[in-house]
Amino acid sequence: MGNEHYRKSWYWYDWANSAYVTTTATVLFTPYLTAVAESAACPDLADGEVCRTNLQVLGIGISPGSLAPFTVTVATIVSAIALIFVGAIADRSPRPARLLGAFAGVGALAACLMSLVRGTNWQLGVVLLIVATLSLGASLVVYDAILCRIASPDDRDKVSSRGWALGYLGGGLLLAVNFLMLSNPERLGLDRGGAVRVSMLMAGLWWAAFTLVPVIGMWRLRGVERPEVARTAGIVGGSLRQLASTFRELRLLPQTMLFLVAYLFFNDGIQTVIGQSSLYGQRELGFPETTMLTLFLMVQFVGIGGALLFGLLARRFGAWRCVLGGLVLWSGVVVFAFFLPEETLPPLFALGVAIGLVLGGTQALSRSLYSQLVPKNREAEFFSLYQAMERGTSWFGTLTFGIVYQLTDSYRPAIVALVVFFLIGGVLLSRVDMRQGILDAGNEVPEVV
Repeated sequence: MGNEHYRKSWYWYDWANSAYVTTTATVLFTPYLTAVAESAACPDLADGEVCRTNLQVLGIGISPGSLAPFTVTVATIVSAIALIFVGAIADRSPRPARLLGAFAGVGALAACLMSLVRGTNWQLGVVLLIVATLSLGASLVVYDAILCRIASPDDRDKVSSRGWALGYLGGGLLLAVNFLMLSNPERLGLDRGGAVRVSMLMAGLWWAAFTLVPVIGMWRLRGVERPEVARTAGIVGGSLRQLASTFRELRLLPQTMLFLVAYLFFNDGIQTVIGQSSLYGQRELGFPETTMLTLFLMVQFVGIGGALLFGLLARRFGAWRCVLGGLVLWSGVVVFAFFLPEETLPPLFALGVAIGLVLGGTQALSRSLYSQLVPKNREAEFFSLYQAMERGTSWFGTLTFGIVYQLTDSYRPAIVALVVFFLIGGVLLSRVDMRQGILDAGNEVPEVV
């Protein structure tokens, strides 16, 4: 089978997992888990009041409003360690698509089980969020590494952008259905909480069902051929040896390392803005859940155009310049969010358009940009480092967001504090010498970087 067949199959995993990322991880589960946590800590809390009673987690007092961002923080710390081993194993897997299916299956199951979180059972929600986050990251290590096998250096910006665009379309379609359900839950014989749980179940089933398309389509795609000596070490022993080799090699690739550090900062900012925006809109700005769903639905479809637009701009100006420009726009987004008035729709939706335009472009081009800096036959190992800082696994940002809220009881200073991540990430990225980094990795330099 040719690369074009594998590309068409590969695109569909963005479609599959974006339903969970959009409906559950971004829009529904964070405020839902917060509400469940508040019910446990403050069972008699009236509407509009702030819960001042802390939950006890391993003997530590945690504000219910900080539980969700702190949970993402824990999930990411676990991921940062586990995904590195996943990358080493994935590069030794003879059939990467099957490994992708296994990780996605575990994540989709956890996503489906989130529909069982109700009442005061916030502990189950915490565990499932950690499992789903880790599984998503593991599946994306394999998925992103496959990009290097099915697209040439000059095509990766285009292929990566198309994948993100299809993901926004898939996530947007399911979110539209969920929006209708949450707007009129009584027509389905459900209350609001029941509609949220059914929506999360649908997202998990969507993730599982559509993952079959890339798994079956790339079933015969072979992994990296390893020398016989390396293969005799076995999956675990050989993977540990590869892992040690990866860190030794990374020290010899200063531009790749600098890009990863830059990505750590600016991607944490992006993921925290997206992951906590539903919480910010509902709790700080006073918008109902249906308004936030409408906003995210709009962001999804604007994001399709944004991803494709950035892909076209990258062919002319280079992905590196386009990502830097995107970070300037992200800084403006969080500053504008700080000044948003409560319960005023026009500025909220203007902000949504800006997010949609820049979101898909910066993420898609970051993926393809990094792929140029990765040594051949070590893609999954190096993408495991990338995925430790990818979507849904940011922890500096969520930790900052949670701490600022814990100290101020307000999400406004928490959201504007994230501008630091875009500034630091942008400065570091501006210092990356892409051409030198591509040559150091032993790769072909594209016509436009």
